[in-house]
Amino acid sequence: MVLASLLAGFGAAGAEQPLLTWQGETMGSLYVVKIAGTNLPPAEVEALRAAVDRRLKEINRQMSHYEPESELSRFNRAPAGQPVKVSADLARLVRLALDLNRRSAGAFDPTLGPVINLWGFGEATDERRVPSETELGDALKKTGCAHLRVTGQDELVKDLPGLQLNLSAIAKGFGADAMAALLRARGLTNFYVAISGETVTSGLNARGEPWRVGISAPLLEWRPGDPLAAVVPLSGRALSTSGDYQKYFVDAQGRRWSHILDPRTGRPVQHNLGSVTVVAESCALADALATTLFVLGETEGLKFIHDFPEAAALFVVRQPDGTFKTTASPNFDALIGSGLPRGR
Repeated sequence: MVLASLLAGFGAAGAEQPLLTWQGETMGSLYVVKIAGTNLPPAEVEALRAAVDRRLKEINRQMSHYEPESELSRFNRAPAGQPVKVSADLARLVRLALDLNRRSAGAFDPTLGPVINLWGFGEATDERRVPSETELGDALKKTGCAHLRVTGQDELVKDLPGLQLNLSAIAKGFGADAMAALLRARGLTNFYVAISGETVTSGLNARGEPWRVGISAPLLEWRPGDPLAAVVPLSGRALSTSGDYQKYFVDAQGRRWSHILDPRTGRPVQHNLGSVTVVAESCALADALATTLFVLGETEGLKFIHDFPEAAALFVVRQPDGTFKTTASPNFDALIGSGLPRGR
């Protein structure tokens, strides 16, 4: 997912409340924790940091497609018809992914692993290239949520040889939810946690205001500090942004190919939508919905988000003159509160 600019600590120099913050690495990305209004002793801070790291490592052991011994990798290697026992975490996340696949008529598909790998976006060692029609057709034959089920005993079963799960469009959101749950369990109520751009907030920041999350303008040569498309005040909600401007390659003909693939065609999405930001109660849902809406595009995406009253979306659309237009679902401002700047 796309890294939203982290404005959560803006204005902290004049804060009336203390702000505890740290960061680390997980799932190939940076994670950030900010806790406002607390004076935890150093020993408790270290214990909390260790607990967060343990939880994130546990999730990585469950859901990573890079780790050869992760639960997901074991399932991907398993033959068709063999039940693979997995954790309740992974089973729950796959159920959510399957439900979104059904509701989106295939615009979200966690079984797209073979196609993602073919384009070179799956493994760090993969060559990024445009596959042939034959290669693409063969890879698509190994996908499809109709060939995957989760049993009542938290087992994953596929009936199609070669089918592989890839949860990169939902796992970071789940990780952010897990960090938030851990902090809440320890009685902390004012915090901001994020993995890359997958963000969960609770309560208020150090100035006693909603946390602020910057949505980067989808510039193709994006760099930290570049203009923002919007700033979202957020409290008690999760947020995720999906876009095509950070992970892509350019072929010999000068064509740009994004990492966001349309599962229905197996090809990178091609339209003028630069990014989609989703606000929801769950970051796993926001993460998956952001990718789904990006695949659907602005018009169909605005229709689809109506099926999720607990979520709202902001679409950033590229204009011919190089500027950006923002379009929000009708409930966006109501869900986050007022004060959303429009445009660049």
